[in-house]
Amino acid sequence: MAREPRVLGIVLAGGEGKRLWPLTADRAKPAVPFGGTYRLIDFVLSNLVNAGYLRICVLTQYKSHSLDRHITQTWRMSTVLDNYITPVPAQQRLGPRWYTGSADAILQSANLIYDDKPDYIIVFGADHVYRMDPRQMISQHIQSGAGATVAGIRVPRSEATAFGVIDAGLDKRVHGFLEKPADPPGLPDNPDQAYASMGNYIFTTSVLLEALKQDAEDEDSVHDMGTNIMPMMVKQGEAFVYDFTENDVPGATERDWGYWRDVGTMDAYYDAHMDLVAVHPIFNLYNQQWPIYTNMPQLPSAKFVEGGIAQESLVGSGTIISGATVRHSVISPNVRLNAGAYVEGSVLMEGVQIGRGAVVRRAILDKDVVVPEGAHIGVDPATDRSRYHVSDSGIVVLGKSQLALP
Repeated sequence: MAREPRVLGIVLAGGEGKRLWPLTADRAKPAVPFGGTYRLIDFVLSNLVNAGYLRICVLTQYKSHSLDRHITQTWRMSTVLDNYITPVPAQQRLGPRWYTGSADAILQSANLIYDDKPDYIIVFGADHVYRMDPRQMISQHIQSGAGATVAGIRVPRSEATAFGVIDAGLDKRVHGFLEKPADPPGLPDNPDQAYASMGNYIFTTSVLLEALKQDAEDEDSVHDMGTNIMPMMVKQGEAFVYDFTENDVPGATERDWGYWRDVGTMDAYYDAHMDLVAVHPIFNLYNQQWPIYTNMPQLPSAKFVEGGIAQESLVGSGTIISGATVRHSVISPNVRLNAGAYVEGSVLMEGVQIGRGAVVRRAILDKDVVVPEGAHIGVDPATDRSRYHVSDSGIVVLGKSQLALP
């Protein structure tokens, strides 16, 4: 009987997430809450765990305390079976310096690879919202004999200018990587589409270790997986693309098939939340055949009293909607909405309090934000911009524990 290949997961979770400020003012980007009860990192870890890959190292760096705590409290594997999900902080094993790029992060953590002795290494990002069965990508990688495989998602060529683009042939061999090209190359089977890189990679272990060594010796390199390592693989003829649209996730519906969102900007983060609350959601959190796992708070069920209502919304446990109206919103656990309050098209995180008669529209309120009685947010754009952080599309964002002005 053939031995199953040994696979090690490495999740890159060290980014600062500057474009998600103020949500990242006090936490790492992968620790940012999403969908009411989850953290962004829960999506990649759920995908790996559902696929049976249960040895995972999460490389952290900036403001990692809440991320480390979430991983250690939530993602507990069986040590009897030699399984683990562990946060690994920047250890400065190669000198007194932080990670200079994603490739350098793996190089500085190469001891994890030598200790585990995997045949293949999954290198995935930590801050995208999607479902994926990585077993299918591993299978293609092995069958193709590739040294490196990158996941690509089909996007219209007109939108591909915002992404790193993969130029690949019909045989899926990669010919080049282009960073936000003005004229993206079309696909051989559809000239109106292009492959955008998802930032998810699979490597044959020996190939990755050799590439990291070569990259470390290149003084002109920025030591990034997409910018440096993958182009090196292309030159050596060892890079292939995996078409994400071919990934068949158990329980997926026609509507959310192939869903993937890079929530790196505030507007993208907001839009991904709005994808959740439609009657037939664009991304379905209720797929029990491929669940998204997290650490659920120990709270009672949500409560609606004195005529409080919520329409086309997600409402977390422990929340009390008392005489208030909520529409098309994501309400996290332990939120309080008082009589006459009106919330529409908004994301309220844990512990938010909305006072009597307050109005909140198209806003993101971080943990423990207090909106006093009668306050208006998302009503007067000029006033909002003078008081709060406002995104390019007009989403009003209040940071953790911020007190809204009356």
